[in-house]
Amino acid sequence: MGSFSGVRAIVTGGASGIGAAVTAALLDEGARVAVLDLEPAGLSDGVLGQQCDVGNRGSVDAAVEAVARTFGGIDVVINNAGIGATGTVADNDDEDWLRVLNVNVVGMVRVSAAALPHLKRSKAAAIVNIGSIAATHGLPQRALYSASKGAVDALTRAMAADHLREGIRVNCVHPGTADTPWVGRLLGAADDPEAERRALEARQPHGRLVSPDEVAASVLFLADPTNASTSGVSLAVDGGMHSLLLRPST
Repeated sequence: MGSFSGVRAIVTGGASGIGAAVTAALLDEGARVAVLDLEPAGLSDGVLGQQCDVGNRGSVDAAVEAVARTFGGIDVVINNAGIGATGTVADNDDEDWLRVLNVNVVGMVRVSAAALPHLKRSKAAAIVNIGSIAATHGLPQRALYSASKGAVDALTRAMAADHLREGIRVNCVHPGTADTPWVGRLLGAADDPEAERRALEARQPHGRLVSPDEVAASVLFLADPTNASTSGVSLAVDGGMHSLLLRPST
């Protein structure tokens, strides 16, 4: 076992997509993992499933306390749960904005706040928030989603500053367009799903969608207790989209 042996971790939204990949990677490294999800079904053996709505403070507090009692504490929190939104500022009403921000931003706040008393007692305390390339790049038809992930980016740095001297590291991963069920549903709703997929692949310099396992590897890097001097970092996992400007392939 590596540096995660015995580490007690929470992964929100861990039943599918990036969250499921993170959960599997943590298990492989010897961590004890609890998945907080609206529907914690189909989980791997050894995973503690806990029903939780990150949009509700009472649900979050109860779920986090249940995990802490079962595990005897919490060392790592992966704030992955989130929902998508499409459209310009003219396309989403106030209810849409409040719903998405409540889950994607305040949901992370709720989980982190509930876990803080336990993280303060840990010698391997780390929080990793899952952001998006939408936080740093202007993507069409993603106004609401981009605003929520931009808030996650800023929130990560503020949390890192607040809690570093309490021994808690806070970092963020910004995936590019990843090959997840949510992206699959967006592609399925397109007029020409195959053409839309090719367009998304071409947008990323390495010419393909990011795999959930690649995102999970970066999450584990940031959560690893041996990276004790890494805090306040936003790590792009996007095939170079964040930093590279390549000529179109011919």
